[in-house]
Amino acid sequence: MRSGGGSSVLLHLIFGVLVCLSVTLVKAEDPYRFYTWTVTYGTISPLGVPQQVILINGQFPGPRLDIVTNDNIIINVFNKLDQPFLLTWNGIKQRKNSWQDGVLGTNCPIPPNSNYTYKIQAKDQIGTYTYFPSTAMHKVAGGFGGINIYARPRIPVPYPLPTADFTLLIGDWYKTNHKVLQQLLDSGKAFPLPDGLLINGQTRSSSFSGDQGKTYMFRISNVGLSTSINFRIQGHKMKLVECEGSHTIQNFYDSLDVHVGQSLSVLVTLDQPPKDYYIVASTRFTRRNLTTTAVLHYSNSQTAASGPLPMAPTLLTHWSMKQARTFRRNLTANAARPNPQGSYHYGSIKTSRTIILANSAPMINGKQRYAVNRVSYVNADTPLKLADYFNITGVFSTNTLLQSPPPDGPASVATSVILASLHEFIEIVFQNNEKEIQSWHIDGHDFWVVGYGSKQWTPDKRKAYNLVDADTRHTVQVYPNSWTAVMMSLENQGMWNIRSAMWARQYLGQQFYLRVWNPIPSLKNEYDIPPNALLCGKATGRHT
Repeated sequence: MRSGGGSSVLLHLIFGVLVCLSVTLVKAEDPYRFYTWTVTYGTISPLGVPQQVILINGQFPGPRLDIVTNDNIIINVFNKLDQPFLLTWNGIKQRKNSWQDGVLGTNCPIPPNSNYTYKIQAKDQIGTYTYFPSTAMHKVAGGFGGINIYARPRIPVPYPLPTADFTLLIGDWYKTNHKVLQQLLDSGKAFPLPDGLLINGQTRSSSFSGDQGKTYMFRISNVGLSTSINFRIQGHKMKLVECEGSHTIQNFYDSLDVHVGQSLSVLVTLDQPPKDYYIVASTRFTRRNLTTTAVLHYSNSQTAASGPLPMAPTLLTHWSMKQARTFRRNLTANAARPNPQGSYHYGSIKTSRTIILANSAPMINGKQRYAVNRVSYVNADTPLKLADYFNITGVFSTNTLLQSPPPDGPASVATSVILASLHEFIEIVFQNNEKEIQSWHIDGHDFWVVGYGSKQWTPDKRKAYNLVDADTRHTVQVYPNSWTAVMMSLENQGMWNIRSAMWARQYLGQQFYLRVWNPIPSLKNEYDIPPNALLCGKATGRHT
């Protein structure tokens, strides 16, 4: 009897443990969020002239994604345009999952009247990001939106939680139809100057309301095509707290330069007399200055915004580079994980190699192109990721870009890929020998911006690198006739796009791919091809 009773008790205990364990496992799975997006054309007048734009679920800009670290995002995108279409998720690392990156090197575009379901996880990321169309020149017409990734409740942020936050998508805008602008580029002509600036798809009509004495977060992203902007709020200081996924040293600024493709977050306390104040964005480094405004409205205000607009900095490269060097990583703060951001001592790691990337604007066959190390990229009919997976030869070239220093002489065209090993730690130098500012983006990773400098980079420039608390970014500016150096840990296997964020330059060849690889297949390093993957080009008819 005692033995039987003991067994019964033991079985009950085991059953109870299993129930608790199963409940724990269920609760441990990261949440899923499901969306259905329909992409269509629509007619609106952002600059007062009716024009065709790209809408998502009838919205311009598109729906904002508000998610939490590690959420699984399932987005079923229906393409109702008359052209193939893709969305890319700017700054979302797609850990082990370049299959979902949404660029032509990794994905077949969604054909008209078809759909594709993206399956994305915001793994170990927080901060302010965006999405936009990566195909053709669709970005000219819109289709962009904000992505805000919030920290999990148990992971503290290094500042008091703001009362609310506001998303500001700022960028240059054109009245000309995107197909006309694409034809202009295809004919070899230069991309025109923009016609205006928009804040959240509007000019002079956006308003952001808050209570006097309270603090609000402004999430600012430059979603434009070619133009750096300066952002400022009349009568208010801005405290920088986050930059593309990492917490920063909390300096105060009167104005901030935000370059194409970049995002950052600032805290603003409504500590002024109750009235309305101008929010101002204006172009930088351009022959013609463009300015647009919105309104910061105090809830108890009885007075409209008035007075002269706050002035933009009068100095250009020197002022902006000096400001960029003040963006530093808060080493004691957490990021998406509880460990401090300074626990990874990037400055003490020996780099495996240095890759120098020089942009240029060559003429090829009598037409304007853009290039990296004298090589202008051309898209293949077969996504490079599919060619790699199915061992399809002849799709891309791996020996065109790594001459250092970059060669002189005539430019050529190629579908260029740089080979790299998983867990390499590399140095990349972006060398800009042109008179225009550049902006560079790397998919699948972020990187430490260790140095800015003028003229030509040489190895002795490393003496001035910030090897302690450089900020991490996914997009970095390179000033005219200058260089920018970054260090990057290749911890994400896949095929990753490195491109100019200036969209006409990207379209005409200023991009390439980085293949981060481990020869031993393992799901620990990379997920398998998704069962719903679209197949095209030489991959048509293959089995996933």
